[in-house]
Amino acid sequence: MHDHDTSERLASYADVLAGELPDSWTGSHLPAHAKDDLAELANRIWDLDLVAASLAEHPLQQAAVLSRQDGAQLVLLDRHDERDGFLIAAVAPHALPDEAFRGVPEPNGIALADDPFLSAEQVAGDLLARYDSALAQVRHNALGGIQPSQPDRVVLTWQPDGSIATAPADDRASAVLMAHGFVQDPQSGIYRLSGDDTQAQARALREIGPRLDALGIGTALQHPAGRTAPTAAASVPPVPAGLRTPATRSR
Repeated sequence: MHDHDTSERLASYADVLAGELPDSWTGSHLPAHAKDDLAELANRIWDLDLVAASLAEHPLQQAAVLSRQDGAQLVLLDRHDERDGFLIAAVAPHALPDEAFRGVPEPNGIALADDPFLSAEQVAGDLLARYDSALAQVRHNALGGIQPSQPDRVVLTWQPDGSIATAPADDRASAVLMAHGFVQDPQSGIYRLSGDDTQAQARALREIGPRLDALGIGTALQHPAGRTAPTAAASVPPVPAGLRTPATRSR
């Protein structure tokens, strides 16, 4: 089979598979000439079993990447065992510290038959379940004492340096936070609001509460477990009324 035919088959299979998986996935193809992208992708394949063994003998020459809106990614690659179909593996989150992965089992990839419709059921019931569990663990580990938020509740955590950190659960909350001065850390995905200007910080907190509430999202402000609050009274603005939301909030 010619390289062009192989590439077309891989890309077509990936497009069908993406459309059949739960949630919203999009596919993109990395051809052989995208050497740098393929090398970076190969380093992030989250596997120590079937796919790792295949890559050890057959370096990545092309791949199709399936991406979900929350940043999760799967990679589809050729099999080299004389069977029809492909291999699929999870892709590790980008730029998280190594410590976040300690103690988290790899969501090893699986082999797929030459039928993307049946394969979608296999991926959803096996690989995706293990991948989502591993993703949740490493993202939690990367938070470093910051309690994860929920879709209907944003948890804001004071930091020892006077800043406030949070890990919003969806794009709606993220947009509100960024509009009021929060900056996302590319290493961890955590959003932080600087405490350098306490008046600006207090104003941002007062404005965030009502805007999130209008979206049906509650808020809670807390100190991280095992850490003390900033001691200088002048550095800590009063808690805005809009943030004094009970831990359990009825909607």
